[in-house]
Amino acid sequence: MDGAAWHKSRSLKVPDNIKTIIQPPYSPEVNPVERFWQYIKHNILRNAIYETLEKLEDEVCRFLRRISLDKVKSVCGYELYD
Repeated sequence: MDGAAWHKSRSLKVPDNIKTIIQPPYSPEVNPVERFWQYIKHNILRNAIYETLEKLEDEVCRFLRRISLDKVKSVCGYELYD
């Protein structure tokens, strides 16, 4: 969870089967979307020049249509350690 006040409220009831972790104020490295964006940039944008924004968009769409769910999970997932 981020550091929002309602995430730290004493009245917040968290079920026993859920472990909460408060993220630092700025922590893109633990945001799954940031990891996926880095993967896209590494595989599409690196060493490439697109003549138009439309061509870049087409390439990103092709890439997203081909990527497997397992690959997305492996890129976005991470282990939590106690």
